[in-house]
Amino acid sequence: METSQHRIRQNRAGWAERAARHLKAELKRADLTYEESAARLKKHGFTETKASIANKLARATVPAAFFLAALAAIGAEVVRLEDI
Repeated sequence: METSQHRIRQNRAGWAERAARHLKAELKRADLTYEESAARLKKHGFTETKASIANKLARATVPAAFFLAALAAIGAEVVRLEDI
């Protein structure tokens, strides 16, 4: 039988996966590499590398601040929850 804690973890993991997939799609849409993204993120106060971005996206460990800064670095003007 599934516990409420298990459902909460699944829901959190689901949101994390969705955020990572959305960010990957936006990077691809903007035709940006992880290396180029790292350079742009420096302007937003983040010291990321190609590898650190790849790891965050592969593991779906994308903090909200990073997610928003990455979208700003890409040049995204609108984020619709239904697209995530």
